Amino acid sequence: MAKRMIVMLAVVVVVLTALGTLKYQQVQAAIAQGAAFQPPPEAITTMVVTEEAWSSTLGAIGTATAVNGVTVAADLPGIVEKIAFESGRTVQKDDVLVRLDSRQEQAQLKAARAQRDRATLQLDRIEGLRQKKVSSQSELDDARTAFTQADARVGEIEATIARKTIRAPFTGILGIRQINLGQYLSAGDAIVSLQALQPIYVDFAVPQQQVRSLHPGTTVTVTPDRAAAGPAGKPRSGRVTAIDSLVDSATRNVRVRAEFDNRDATLRPGMFVEAKVDLGATSSIVTVPATAINYAPFGDSVFVVEQIAKPNGVKYLGVRQQFVKLGGSRGDQVAVLSGIKPGEQVATSGVFKLFNGTAVIVNNDVQPGNDPTPKPENS
Repeated sequence: MAKRMIVMLAVVVVVLTALGTLKYQQVQAAIAQGAAFQPPPEAITTMVVTEEAWSSTLGAIGTATAVNGVTVAADLPGIVEKIAFESGRTVQKDDVLVRLDSRQEQAQLKAARAQRDRATLQLDRIEGLRQKKVSSQSELDDARTAFTQADARVGEIEATIARKTIRAPFTGILGIRQINLGQYLSAGDAIVSLQALQPIYVDFAVPQQQVRSLHPGTTVTVTPDRAAAGPAGKPRSGRVTAIDSLVDSATRNVRVRAEFDNRDATLRPGMFVEAKVDLGATSSIVTVPATAINYAPFGDSVFVVEQIAKPNGVKYLGVRQQFVKLGGSRGDQVAVLSGIKPGEQVATSGVFKLFNGTAVIVNNDVQPGNDPTPKPENS
Protein backbone atom coordinates (compact mmCIF):
# COMPACT_ATOMS: atom_id res chain seq x y z
CA MET A 1 0.00 0.00 0.00
CA ALA A 2 2.74 2.43 0.95
CA LYS A 3 4.56 1.51 -2.25
CA ARG A 4 1.50 2.49 -4.37
CA MET A 5 1.24 5.84 -2.62
CA ILE A 6 4.88 6.63 -3.31
CA VAL A 7 4.45 5.75 -7.00
CA MET A 8 1.35 7.97 -7.31
CA LEU A 9 3.13 10.89 -5.66
CA ALA A 10 6.05 10.47 -8.01
CA VAL A 11 3.72 10.49 -11.01
CA VAL A 12 1.97 13.67 -9.77
CA VAL A 13 5.30 15.42 -9.25
CA VAL A 14 6.43 14.51 -12.77
CA VAL A 15 3.16 15.76 -14.29
CA LEU A 16 3.26 19.06 -12.36
CA THR A 17 6.89 19.57 -13.32
CA ALA A 18 6.09 19.01 -16.99
CA LEU A 19 3.13 21.43 -16.86
CA GLY A 20 5.20 24.10 -15.08
CA THR A 21 7.99 23.78 -17.64
CA LEU A 22 5.52 24.10 -20.51
CA LYS A 23 3.87 27.20 -18.98
CA TYR A 24 7.24 28.81 -18.31
CA GLN A 25 8.24 28.32 -21.92
CA GLN A 26 4.94 29.87 -23.09
CA VAL A 27 5.41 32.93 -20.86
CA GLN A 28 8.98 33.41 -22.04
CA ALA A 29 7.83 33.19 -25.65
CA ALA A 30 5.11 35.81 -25.02
CA ILE A 31 7.62 38.15 -23.35
CA ALA A 32 10.02 37.79 -26.25
CA GLN A 33 7.22 38.44 -28.72
CA GLY A 34 6.12 41.55 -26.79
CA ALA A 35 9.66 42.86 -26.66
CA ALA A 36 9.98 42.39 -30.38
CA PHE A 37 6.64 44.10 -31.13
CA GLN A 38 7.00 47.45 -32.90
CA PRO A 39 3.86 49.65 -33.08
CA PRO A 40 3.11 50.97 -36.57
CA PRO A 41 4.65 54.40 -37.29
CA GLU A 42 2.50 57.52 -36.87
CA ALA A 43 1.89 59.80 -39.84
CA ILE A 44 3.02 63.39 -39.19
CA THR A 45 4.00 66.57 -41.01
CA THR A 46 7.34 68.23 -40.36
CA MET A 47 9.29 71.38 -41.05
CA VAL A 48 12.92 72.43 -40.78
CA VAL A 49 13.27 75.12 -38.14
CA THR A 50 14.67 78.47 -39.28
CA GLU A 51 15.25 81.88 -37.70
CA GLU A 52 12.99 84.77 -38.63
CA ALA A 53 13.02 88.50 -37.96
CA TRP A 54 10.75 89.00 -34.97
CA SER A 55 9.51 92.46 -34.08
CA SER A 56 9.04 92.93 -30.38
CA THR A 57 5.31 93.53 -29.91
CA LEU A 58 2.91 93.39 -27.03
CA GLY A 59 -0.63 92.15 -27.55
CA ALA A 60 -3.59 93.41 -25.55
CA ILE A 61 -7.36 93.58 -25.62
CA GLY A 62 -8.65 97.13 -26.01
CA THR A 63 -11.91 99.03 -25.88
CA ALA A 64 -12.75 101.99 -28.08
CA THR A 65 -13.68 105.15 -26.17
CA ALA A 66 -15.01 108.44 -27.51
CA VAL A 67 -12.89 111.54 -27.04
CA ASN A 68 -16.12 113.24 -26.00
CA GLY A 69 -19.16 111.18 -25.18
CA VAL A 70 -22.22 112.07 -23.11
CA THR A 71 -25.85 111.24 -22.71
CA VAL A 72 -27.64 114.53 -23.31
CA ALA A 73 -30.19 115.04 -20.52
CA ALA A 74 -32.80 117.55 -19.45
CA ASP A 75 -31.39 120.30 -17.27
CA LEU A 76 -34.77 121.45 -15.97
CA PRO A 77 -38.15 119.71 -15.78
CA GLY A 78 -40.66 120.44 -18.54
CA ILE A 79 -42.81 119.13 -21.37
CA VAL A 80 -41.16 118.37 -24.73
CA GLU A 81 -42.43 120.99 -27.17
CA LYS A 82 -40.12 120.33 -30.12
CA ILE A 83 -37.61 117.65 -31.15
CA ALA A 84 -35.14 119.20 -33.59
CA PHE A 85 -32.93 116.18 -34.38
CA GLU A 86 -33.09 112.75 -36.01
CA SER A 87 -31.53 109.64 -34.52
CA GLY A 88 -28.11 108.71 -35.85
CA ARG A 89 -27.39 112.07 -37.50
CA THR A 90 -24.28 114.20 -37.16
CA VAL A 91 -24.81 117.50 -35.34
CA GLN A 92 -22.60 120.51 -34.82
CA LYS A 93 -21.80 122.19 -31.55
CA ASP A 94 -24.68 124.36 -30.24
CA ASP A 95 -27.24 122.87 -32.64
CA VAL A 96 -30.71 122.85 -31.03
CA LEU A 97 -31.79 119.33 -30.09
CA VAL A 98 -34.92 119.79 -27.96
CA ARG A 99 -37.10 122.69 -26.81
CA LEU A 100 -39.15 122.36 -23.63
CA ASP A 101 -42.37 124.30 -23.04
CA SER A 102 -41.38 127.72 -21.65
CA ARG A 103 -44.66 129.69 -21.93
CA GLN A 104 -44.80 130.25 -18.21
CA GLU A 105 -41.25 131.57 -18.14
CA GLN A 106 -41.96 133.80 -21.16
CA ALA A 107 -44.88 135.39 -19.26
CA GLN A 108 -42.69 135.84 -16.19
CA LEU A 109 -40.05 137.43 -18.40
CA LYS A 110 -42.52 140.04 -19.70
CA ALA A 111 -43.50 140.96 -16.14
CA ALA A 112 -39.85 141.11 -15.06
CA ARG A 113 -38.92 143.37 -17.98
CA ALA A 114 -41.81 145.69 -17.17
CA GLN A 115 -40.65 145.83 -13.57
CA ARG A 116 -37.12 146.60 -14.75
CA ASP A 117 -38.38 149.36 -17.04
CA ARG A 118 -40.28 150.90 -14.12
CA ALA A 119 -37.17 150.65 -11.93
CA THR A 120 -35.15 152.35 -14.67
CA LEU A 121 -37.55 155.26 -14.85
CA GLN A 122 -37.61 155.58 -11.08
CA LEU A 123 -33.81 155.56 -10.96
CA ASP A 124 -33.57 158.25 -13.65
CA ARG A 125 -36.10 160.40 -11.76
CA ILE A 126 -34.30 160.08 -8.41
CA GLU A 127 -30.93 160.84 -10.02
CA GLY A 128 -32.38 164.05 -11.53
CA LEU A 129 -33.84 165.10 -8.20
CA ARG A 130 -30.59 164.29 -6.46
CA GLN A 131 -28.69 166.57 -8.81
CA LYS A 132 -31.10 169.36 -7.83
CA LYS A 133 -30.54 168.52 -4.15
CA VAL A 134 -34.26 167.67 -3.78
CA SER A 135 -33.92 163.94 -2.90
CA SER A 136 -31.62 162.30 -0.39
CA GLN A 137 -28.72 159.94 -1.01
CA SER A 138 -30.71 157.18 0.72
CA GLU A 139 -33.52 157.46 -1.83
CA LEU A 140 -30.97 157.26 -4.66
CA ASP A 141 -29.40 154.16 -3.14
CA ASP A 142 -32.83 152.50 -2.81
CA ALA A 143 -33.62 153.26 -6.45
CA ARG A 144 -30.33 151.81 -7.64
CA THR A 145 -30.91 148.67 -5.56
CA ALA A 146 -34.42 148.25 -6.96
CA PHE A 147 -33.09 148.56 -10.52
CA THR A 148 -30.32 146.00 -9.87
CA GLN A 149 -32.81 143.50 -8.43
CA ALA A 150 -35.20 143.98 -11.35
CA ASP A 151 -32.38 143.54 -13.89
CA ALA A 152 -31.14 140.40 -12.09
CA ARG A 153 -34.64 138.95 -12.15
CA VAL A 154 -34.81 139.44 -15.94
CA GLY A 155 -31.43 137.71 -16.32
CA GLU A 156 -32.55 134.80 -14.12
CA ILE A 157 -35.68 134.15 -16.20
CA GLU A 158 -33.77 134.48 -19.48
CA ALA A 159 -31.29 131.89 -18.22
CA THR A 160 -34.13 129.53 -17.30
CA ILE A 161 -35.62 129.89 -20.81
CA ALA A 162 -32.20 129.26 -22.36
CA ARG A 163 -31.75 126.11 -20.26
CA LYS A 164 -35.06 124.78 -21.60
CA THR A 165 -33.56 124.91 -25.09
CA ILE A 166 -31.21 121.90 -25.08
CA ARG A 167 -28.24 122.17 -27.48
CA ALA A 168 -25.43 119.85 -28.58
CA PRO A 169 -22.43 120.46 -26.30
CA PHE A 170 -19.98 119.42 -29.06
CA THR A 171 -19.88 118.11 -32.63
CA GLY A 172 -20.64 114.41 -32.86
CA ILE A 173 -22.99 111.61 -33.90
CA LEU A 174 -26.31 111.16 -32.14
CA GLY A 175 -27.67 107.85 -30.95
CA ILE A 176 -31.33 106.81 -30.82
CA ARG A 177 -33.64 109.34 -29.18
CA GLN A 178 -35.26 108.30 -25.93
CA ILE A 179 -38.08 110.87 -25.76
CA ASN A 180 -41.31 111.77 -27.55
CA LEU A 181 -43.26 114.96 -28.19
CA GLY A 182 -45.42 115.97 -25.26
CA GLN A 183 -43.46 113.82 -22.83
CA TYR A 184 -42.79 115.27 -19.38
CA LEU A 185 -39.12 115.25 -18.52
CA SER A 186 -37.72 115.51 -15.04
CA ALA A 187 -34.33 117.08 -14.44
CA GLY A 188 -31.68 114.56 -15.50
CA ASP A 189 -33.88 112.43 -17.78
CA ALA A 190 -31.91 111.06 -20.75
CA ILE A 191 -32.71 112.45 -24.20
CA VAL A 192 -30.10 110.98 -26.58
CA SER A 193 -26.46 109.87 -26.55
CA LEU A 194 -23.89 112.02 -28.34
CA GLN A 195 -20.44 110.69 -29.27
CA ALA A 196 -17.52 112.46 -30.93
CA LEU A 197 -15.90 109.78 -33.11
CA GLN A 198 -13.11 111.71 -34.81
CA PRO A 199 -10.56 111.09 -33.45
CA ILE A 200 -11.21 108.17 -31.10
CA TYR A 201 -9.38 106.63 -28.14
CA VAL A 202 -8.57 102.96 -27.52
CA ASP A 203 -7.91 102.00 -23.90
CA PHE A 204 -6.04 98.80 -23.04
CA ALA A 205 -4.04 97.36 -20.15
CA VAL A 206 -0.42 96.18 -20.16
CA PRO A 207 1.55 94.31 -17.47
CA GLN A 208 3.47 96.54 -15.11
CA GLN A 209 6.76 95.01 -16.34
CA GLN A 210 6.15 96.44 -19.83
CA VAL A 211 5.41 100.01 -18.80
CA ARG A 212 9.05 101.06 -19.13
CA SER A 213 8.94 100.15 -22.83
CA LEU A 214 6.01 102.52 -23.47
CA HIS A 215 5.96 106.28 -23.84
CA PRO A 216 3.70 108.87 -25.49
CA GLY A 217 4.12 108.46 -29.24
CA THR A 218 4.65 104.67 -29.22
CA THR A 219 2.98 103.09 -32.27
CA VAL A 220 -0.11 100.97 -31.60
CA THR A 221 -1.96 98.89 -34.21
CA VAL A 222 -5.55 97.79 -33.70
CA THR A 223 -7.73 95.39 -35.65
CA PRO A 224 -11.46 96.05 -35.16
CA ASP A 225 -12.74 92.77 -36.64
CA ARG A 226 -10.45 90.14 -38.16
CA ALA A 227 -13.35 88.30 -39.77
CA ALA A 228 -14.70 91.38 -41.54
CA ALA A 229 -13.82 92.48 -45.03
CA GLY A 230 -13.07 96.05 -46.07
CA PRO A 231 -12.37 98.91 -43.64
CA ALA A 232 -13.99 97.08 -40.71
CA GLY A 233 -11.27 94.41 -40.76
CA LYS A 234 -8.34 96.57 -41.80
CA PRO A 235 -5.65 97.20 -39.16
CA ARG A 236 -5.01 100.86 -38.37
CA SER A 237 -2.18 102.61 -36.59
CA GLY A 238 -2.31 105.15 -33.80
CA ARG A 239 -0.13 106.64 -31.09
CA VAL A 240 -0.01 106.30 -27.33
CA THR A 241 -1.20 109.57 -25.81
CA ALA A 242 -1.35 108.77 -22.09
CA ILE A 243 -0.17 106.18 -19.56
CA ASP A 244 -2.00 105.92 -16.27
CA SER A 245 0.01 106.83 -13.18
CA LEU A 246 -1.60 104.03 -11.13
CA VAL A 247 -1.13 100.26 -11.23
CA ASP A 248 -4.27 98.17 -10.72
CA SER A 249 -3.61 96.33 -7.46
CA ALA A 250 -5.86 93.42 -8.50
CA THR A 251 -4.32 92.69 -11.92
CA ARG A 252 -0.96 94.52 -11.68
CA ASN A 253 -1.74 96.09 -15.03
CA VAL A 254 -1.42 99.70 -16.14
CA ARG A 255 -4.04 101.40 -18.28
CA VAL A 256 -2.78 102.91 -21.54
CA ARG A 257 -4.66 105.17 -23.96
CA ALA A 258 -3.92 105.53 -27.68
CA GLU A 259 -5.49 107.89 -30.20
CA PHE A 260 -6.58 106.86 -33.71
CA ASP A 261 -7.87 108.58 -36.81
CA ASN A 262 -11.49 107.52 -37.28
CA ARG A 263 -12.78 109.53 -40.20
CA ASP A 264 -14.74 106.58 -41.54
CA ALA A 265 -16.36 106.06 -38.11
CA THR A 266 -15.48 102.35 -38.17
CA LEU A 267 -14.49 102.40 -34.52
CA ARG A 268 -17.40 103.00 -32.17
CA PRO A 269 -17.32 103.59 -28.39
CA GLY A 270 -17.42 100.31 -26.49
CA MET A 271 -16.13 98.27 -29.43
CA PHE A 272 -13.75 95.37 -28.73
CA VAL A 273 -10.42 95.56 -30.60
CA GLU A 274 -7.15 93.64 -30.67
CA ALA A 275 -4.25 95.97 -29.95
CA LYS A 276 -0.57 95.39 -30.71
CA VAL A 277 2.05 97.73 -29.28
CA ASP A 278 5.29 98.07 -31.25
CA LEU A 279 8.09 98.02 -28.68
CA GLY A 280 10.67 98.90 -31.33
CA ALA A 281 13.24 96.10 -30.95
CA THR A 282 13.67 93.48 -33.73
CA SER A 283 15.61 90.23 -33.30
CA SER A 284 16.12 86.84 -34.99
CA ILE A 285 14.00 84.20 -33.29
CA VAL A 286 13.36 80.51 -33.99
CA THR A 287 9.68 80.12 -34.83
CA VAL A 288 7.40 77.09 -35.19
CA PRO A 289 3.69 76.72 -35.95
CA ALA A 290 1.44 76.70 -32.90
CA THR A 291 0.38 73.17 -33.88
CA ALA A 292 3.94 71.94 -33.20
CA ILE A 293 3.77 72.78 -29.50
CA ASN A 294 2.77 70.10 -27.01
CA TYR A 295 1.41 72.17 -24.11
CA ALA A 296 1.53 70.56 -20.68
CA PRO A 297 1.46 71.71 -17.01
CA PHE A 298 4.97 70.34 -16.40
CA GLY A 299 6.45 72.09 -19.43
CA ASP A 300 5.92 72.81 -23.12
CA SER A 301 7.73 70.68 -25.67
CA VAL A 302 8.20 69.89 -29.35
CA PHE A 303 9.10 66.60 -31.04
CA VAL A 304 12.37 66.58 -32.99
CA VAL A 305 12.39 64.09 -35.89
CA GLU A 306 15.66 62.17 -36.22
CA GLN A 307 17.18 58.71 -36.65
CA ILE A 308 16.87 56.70 -33.43
CA ALA A 309 18.85 53.53 -32.67
CA LYS A 310 17.20 50.46 -31.12
CA PRO A 311 19.02 48.44 -28.42
CA ASN A 312 20.11 45.99 -31.13
CA GLY A 313 21.66 48.83 -33.13
CA VAL A 314 18.99 49.01 -35.84
CA LYS A 315 17.99 52.61 -36.65
CA TYR A 316 14.54 53.96 -37.52
CA LEU A 317 12.91 57.36 -38.09
CA GLY A 318 11.41 58.49 -34.82
CA VAL A 319 10.88 61.48 -32.55
CA ARG A 320 12.65 62.87 -29.52
CA GLN A 321 10.64 64.98 -27.08
CA GLN A 322 12.42 68.26 -26.47
CA PHE A 323 11.27 70.73 -23.80
CA VAL A 324 11.37 74.36 -24.92
CA LYS A 325 10.92 77.88 -23.55
CA LEU A 326 8.34 79.84 -25.49
CA GLY A 327 8.11 83.56 -26.21
CA GLY A 328 5.32 85.55 -27.80
CA SER A 329 3.09 84.62 -30.70
CA ARG A 330 1.94 86.26 -33.91
CA GLY A 331 -0.73 84.71 -36.07
CA ASP A 332 0.01 80.99 -36.50
CA GLN A 333 3.60 81.29 -35.26
CA VAL A 334 5.11 80.90 -31.79
CA ALA A 335 8.58 82.12 -30.85
CA VAL A 336 10.90 79.53 -29.26
CA LEU A 337 13.50 81.16 -27.04
CA SER A 338 15.46 78.02 -26.19
CA GLY A 339 15.42 74.23 -26.66
CA ILE A 340 15.76 73.86 -30.43
CA LYS A 341 18.18 75.19 -33.02
CA PRO A 342 17.84 76.26 -36.65
CA GLY A 343 18.15 73.29 -39.01
CA GLU A 344 16.41 70.78 -36.75
CA GLN A 345 13.33 69.01 -38.10
CA VAL A 346 10.25 69.13 -35.86
CA ALA A 347 6.81 67.59 -36.07
CA THR A 348 4.18 70.21 -36.93
CA SER A 349 1.01 68.12 -36.64
CA GLY A 350 -0.09 64.99 -34.86
CA VAL A 351 1.97 65.80 -31.76
CA PHE A 352 -0.89 64.77 -29.46
CA LYS A 353 -0.30 61.08 -30.39
CA LEU A 354 3.49 61.14 -30.05
CA PHE A 355 5.77 60.22 -27.19
CA ASN A 356 9.53 59.89 -26.82
CA GLY A 357 10.81 57.30 -29.31
CA THR A 358 7.66 56.96 -31.42
CA ALA A 359 8.31 55.76 -34.98
CA VAL A 360 6.93 58.13 -37.60
CA ILE A 361 6.20 58.47 -41.30
CA VAL A 362 6.53 61.97 -42.79
CA ASN A 363 3.80 63.14 -45.16
CA ASN A 364 4.08 66.85 -46.00
CA ASP A 365 1.43 66.99 -48.71
CA VAL A 366 -0.76 69.18 -46.47
CA GLN A 367 0.94 71.54 -44.03
CA PRO A 368 -0.65 73.31 -41.04
CA GLY A 369 -0.88 77.12 -41.06
CA ASN A 370 2.35 79.02 -40.42
CA ASP A 371 1.38 82.57 -41.39
CA PRO A 372 2.31 85.48 -39.08
CA THR A 373 -0.73 87.43 -40.35
CA PRO A 374 -3.41 84.85 -41.16
CA LYS A 375 -6.75 85.82 -42.64
CA PRO A 376 -9.57 83.69 -41.22
CA GLU A 377 -11.69 84.12 -44.35
CA ASN A 378 -9.02 82.24 -46.32
CA SER A 379 -8.84 79.32 -43.91
